[in-house]
Amino acid sequence: MRVIIQRVNASEVRVNGEIIGQIKRGLNLLVGIAETDTEIELNWMARKCLELRLFPDPETNTGKWEKSVQEIGGELLVISQFTLYGDCRKGRRPSFDRSAPPDQAQNLYQRFIEQLRLSGLKVETGKFGAMMQVLIENDGPVTLTLEKEANP
Repeated sequence: MRVIIQRVNASEVRVNGEIIGQIKRGLNLLVGIAETDTEIELNWMARKCLELRLFPDPETNTGKWEKSVQEIGGELLVISQFTLYGDCRKGRRPSFDRSAPPDQAQNLYQRFIEQLRLSGLKVETGKFGAMMQVLIENDGPVTLTLEKEANP
């Protein structure tokens, strides 16, 4: 499982010109599901996304990242993105062989969202399988890649 985490001041997702998800300060999560992913990977990833200290503490004003999205009461925008498993090493067209099949990916993506919602934070989403336009006001910019591979 791969997630691109972006600390944002605001983010929104549109489908056919209509806003279907919108957040203020928090995290934009671009989520790729591999064919080998299970509940183990998605539970680890959900916990990591919620607990990573990516926000400065305004009280200490040190600039150090001391607070998680949970601790600041931030919001989450979760977007499915199978292209995170695109392999561009050969030829001129990416291969998506490692991406999970749509049914499996959609199921795990929905379970990931459910895990995030257990935090009590506002969680907005894109539309699985749709062509989307994602507008991101990246704060920092802070962009990190998280990966959790299934153990054989």
